[in-house]
Amino acid sequence: MGIVEQAKNFVAEKVAQMPVPEATVEDVDLKGFGLDGVTLLAKVSISNPYAVPIPVGEISYIVNSAGATIASGSVPDPGSLKANGETVLDVTVKVASTAVVSLLRDAVADWDIDYSLELKMIADFPVIGDVTIPVSYQGVLKLPTFADLFKGNSEPSADASAV
Repeated sequence: MGIVEQAKNFVAEKVAQMPVPEATVEDVDLKGFGLDGVTLLAKVSISNPYAVPIPVGEISYIVNSAGATIASGSVPDPGSLKANGETVLDVTVKVASTAVVSLLRDAVADWDIDYSLELKMIADFPVIGDVTIPVSYQGVLKLPTFADLFKGNSEPSADASAV
């Protein structure tokens, strides 16, 4: 084995043993809804073990539910990871109204939607280049009941009781 091959193997071994940032999905919430669909907000916590900030070039996402992909997309240039710390990035996920309608048909039985969220963060490491950090999350989105929609003040207001 030549010296070039030994150098390549040495570098490859060292890169494989390097710690990489770890990411977890903290929460997924309903951000909004309208005629065009539903917007979800995923909070992704990423720990950076390095003493320098690491830029994140892109976060791509895929949302699956009831055996089908209901949303996919990407968030370009979401920011950088703080040096030696945790960073929480917001990932906005848009689900088209056509997918929402089919999900609601499935959700009638238990009034919730089971889903999986797959994220791929592309971090730009100096010297090494782009490194993809995969994150998977399983969740249940509870739909509001009619009672939840009309909840308000459980006591009648003073004006209403005076009539």
